[in-house]
Amino acid sequence: MTSLKRRLVLILLAATGVIWLCATGWIYASSRSELEHVLDTRLQEAARMVHSLVAGGNIAAAEAVAQATAPPEAGYERQLSCQIWSLDGRLVAKSGGAPEEALAGPAEGFSERTVNGEPWRVYTILDPDKGVRVMVGDRIGLRDRLVRDLVAGLLAPVILVVPLLGLLIWISVGRGLAPLHAVAGDIAARDGEDMRPVAPAAAPAEIRPLLEAINGLFAKVEAARRQERDVTAFAAHELRTPLAGLKTQAQIALAAHDAPTREGALRQILVSVDRTTRLVRQLLALAKLEGTPSPPLEAFGETEAGALLRDIVRQTSKPATAHVVVDDALDAVKLKGDHEALHLMLRNLHENAVEHTVEHMVGGGTIAWRPCAGGLCVEDEGPGIPEDELPLVTRRFYRGRSRSGAGSGLGLTIATMAAARAGARLTLENRRDGAGLRATIVWPRGAA
Repeated sequence: MTSLKRRLVLILLAATGVIWLCATGWIYASSRSELEHVLDTRLQEAARMVHSLVAGGNIAAAEAVAQATAPPEAGYERQLSCQIWSLDGRLVAKSGGAPEEALAGPAEGFSERTVNGEPWRVYTILDPDKGVRVMVGDRIGLRDRLVRDLVAGLLAPVILVVPLLGLLIWISVGRGLAPLHAVAGDIAARDGEDMRPVAPAAAPAEIRPLLEAINGLFAKVEAARRQERDVTAFAAHELRTPLAGLKTQAQIALAAHDAPTREGALRQILVSVDRTTRLVRQLLALAKLEGTPSPPLEAFGETEAGALLRDIVRQTSKPATAHVVVDDALDAVKLKGDHEALHLMLRNLHENAVEHTVEHMVGGGTIAWRPCAGGLCVEDEGPGIPEDELPLVTRRFYRGRSRSGAGSGLGLTIATMAAARAGARLTLENRRDGAGLRATIVWPRGAA
């Protein structure tokens, strides 16, 4: 059942019906007990009255009283039957409609007996002095009918009340759900660009968490769209610069009449192509990291850190690069996690270290990879990062005042995201000797 309103109405009707039935059952049980007590008391009083007349020797009056208790065809006001038996077994007198067979046995007090196939409740008084037994009884079936009629009187209104109750509940639930319909109408009337939060102040407390969750979703969608716009604008800006440089250098190469000028222009074209290629690769890597869920670490095997780093060094080696040292101890370090994420993280850290070391050190510098407590680290000989910028450099497109303008501001962002995907944490700090930056990758439980 998909209708919340219909579900609430049925639940309320069912709950009301169950409560009504339970109340009826309770009334039936309590009424039957009270009725049994009242009718038994009436049996005693009627039997004592007849016995007092018999004890006074007024048998005729007793016979008249017995006749007066005869039941009519219908109703409950004269349902008692009376018999006067002698102790030797003769029927002295009886009320009209009373059976010929004795209503009870010789025992005195209350008893129940089936006479002519019908159960009776009887009160007997034994009088040895007069030699008689006075029996006054009523049919148990009449008692049951009285209780049934009482319960039927309680249940009869249900037939009329339930439809009216259902209509009132339907209207009430509809009015109670009106704020939800109003919110739905407000959201439905918006276009795809409208991400304003829904005001939950006037909403009932029950749907306020839903509205807060919707507002949170709107905020996340708006942040994602703003992020996409920033990426698009940044990519357009960053690609325009190298493409313009490519065009300029190509024009210089075409117009050059001497070989050195032409060779210099072609070399600058290669630099621009490399820069553009790296930017495109970083944008694709960023999109992939954000667009695909991260599998659990248990789904991956182990990767040898030393072999992976040497492979990255070979892939990124180029003229005028820095001297790279990969500690042999890294061959014993096994990294557990997504191999692609590990490769992406280490490659971006390595390229970042190489780029800033080469620009800072004339003739290149040294990049050192070595094991660290719980993982591994890389040290470069670049300019480092001002302490106030260390928490900011992992943001996308952030380029600090000491960083080269040639970078895209994505390398450390991608490295941080890839580290998280590989189950690790990236920390950045300036070297104590002031010779550059140290990037440390730590696994919470250490490298495997």
